[in-house]
Order: sequence, then structure tokens, then C-alpha cells
Amino acid sequence: MILLIIFMIIGFLLLVLGADLLVRGSSNIAQRFHIPEMLIGLTIVAVGTSMPELMITISSAQKGSTDLILGNAIGSNIFNLLLILGITATLRPVVIDKDTKRVHLPVALLSSLVILFVGFRVFKDSNTAITSKEGMILVILYGIYFLYPILIELKDIIVSMRDEKKKHTKPQISILLSFIYIIIGVVLLKYGGDLVVDEATEIANIYGISERIIGLTVVAIGTALPELITSIIASIKAEQDLAVGNLLGSCIINSFLILGTGAMITPLPFSIENVYDLVILSDVIGLIMLFNFIGKKNTITRYKAGMLLVLYVFYMMYILK
Repeated sequence: MILLIIFMIIGFLLLVLGADLLVRGSSNIAQRFHIPEMLIGLTIVAVGTSMPELMITISSAQKGSTDLILGNAIGSNIFNLLLILGITATLRPVVIDKDTKRVHLPVALLSSLVILFVGFRVFKDSNTAITSKEGMILVILYGIYFLYPILIELKDIIVSMRDEKKKHTKPQISILLSFIYIIIGVVLLKYGGDLVVDEATEIANIYGISERIIGLTVVAIGTALPELITSIIASIKAEQDLAVGNLLGSCIINSFLILGTGAMITPLPFSIENVYDLVILSDVIGLIMLFNFIGKKNTITRYKAGMLLVLYVFYMMYILK
């Protein structure tokens, strides 16, 4: 048992290291061609930090561990919005900016409701699943969301590209080393994802724990650690916009891109429990939206942060009972 846990921890470390190398290599190549940091952040870094969840999804889909995919995606979102956001706002109250209030929060809620809409079919048909066609639609929806900020900021990006060329910013490493980083990163992501899925499934089988519970807890927390570290550092540096954007972006990626990719590989069967988890997730997002209008407006105060942390404790008690 201890060996299984050690291997799973090694898998998580490989995922984090692989994602870091992939982002570093890609960013350096982008700098070589004078692509501005804004565009790098909106594209390479955004996708790179979601690679652990994506690789676990692909590995789980190939091995038929579909409950693990849904548990990981939904569990990561709840972990992000209750525990990580709660900790972040406890360290320093979080101000919800205009873009987050008008765009990112509503899209996060929409992404959850879209999956929930599919899941509600389970009450009519016990064989309900997210089909490959629906998975493709989810990926397309993520593509639209992904392109939105790029199109909005297109003018600034073009200006930034001109400035980058004038500055002649030198990449930190050579193109050859950048490609080596990317290749090693992809390999580490592949084997890290396989390790986490294999060991998590084995632990579930030994103790008779469902893959859904393992996905909602151990795997979800493990894959969300980069978001936790990023958000804490951002809060300490008084960059709460980065923290909130990081968490909401991750939630949208999990619901649209991660589940969509998994469904395109293999249908993702729904259970009643999955529907209940999604209802809770939608309620959590709704509560955060409501925070904009109660107490100190457009701010997640320490009192509100405490509410999020308490709700996460109750959620853990609910799923582990």
C-alpha cells in the first residue's frame, strides 16, 4: 500500500515537472519569434498548466476508468473554488474585477450547467453518458472561450509584438534545448499520468473505494496543487486577479476541454452521484457570483472566505460518509 502511494506521488511530481518543462520550452520558442508575453500567457501557459488533468483524462479514457475522469474534473473544480479560493481570500481579500464578474464567472457557471444538463438525462436513462459528439461540442465551446480574450486583446497584442521586436528580448535557452524540454515534458506527462491512474485505480480496488471518490479527492487535489501554489503566491504578492483568473480558467478547462477530450476518446457514463456533485459545483459558482452583491460588493472578504472553507469541509464529509 505504501509503495502504491509513493508511486502515485512520483506520478504527480512527473506531471508537475513535465508541465513546467513543456511551458518553459514553448515559451522560449515563442520568445525567439518575438511573440509577446501576453499571448504566451493566454495560450501556452494556460494550456500547459492544465496538462496534468488532460494527461490523466487521456490515460483514464484509454484504460476505461471513466469514473476517474468525471471525479477528477468535478473534484478539481470544487477544490479550486472552495478550498483554494477560500485560502487565497483568507490571506488577502479578493476583489472581483469587471471581466471576471461579466465574463469568466458566468462562463464557469455555464460550463458546469452544460455538463449538468447532459447528466440530468440519467433520471430517464440509466445508461446516460457524454457521447463523442457532445465531447466535440464541449471542446469547441472551450475553443471559443480560449479565443475570446485573444480577439479582445488583438490590438494590444499587435502593439506588444512590435515592442517585443524593438526590444529584441533574448530567449533564456536555445531552440534546440527548448525542443528537448518540450519532448522531455511530454514524456514525463505521459508516464506521470499513467502512474497516477494506475496507482489510484489499484488503491480503489484494494479498499473497495469507488473511482469517483478517488477522483474527487486524491486525484483532484493532486492535479490542483499547481493552482494552489500559484494562487497562494499571487495572493501574497497582492496579485489576486491572477489567482482568481487562474482558478476560474482551470474550472472552465476542466468542464469543457478535459471532459470533452475524454468523451471524444470514450463515452463518459453518468451516475446519480455525478449529477449531485455537479449540482453542488453549480451552487458554489452561484454563491461566488452572489458574493458580488452581498456585504462588501465585488469582494470576497475573509468572512466569505471562511464560508467557502467550511463548505469544503462539509463537502468532504458528504462524499466520504
